[in-house]
Amino acid sequence: MDKKLVIKMIKNCFKQYYTEADSLPMSGKELEELYHRVLEMITEEPEANLYEVINDTVYEFLTG
Repeated sequence: MDKKLVIKMIKNCFKQYYTEADSLPMSGKELEELYHRVLEMITEEPEANLYEVINDTVYEFLTG
């Protein structure tokens, strides 16, 4: 899976909650952790929709 694409999708998902992309509430390390969570979920459920997995992961991060 293309890492740059997944990270870009994660950042775009955050834009739903934060108007300024520069003020995302996460560090580079947290972004890496989100990326790895997405990969784990896709590995566990290969039929899962990537867009939905990313949305769920970002939502859990924000509310967790």
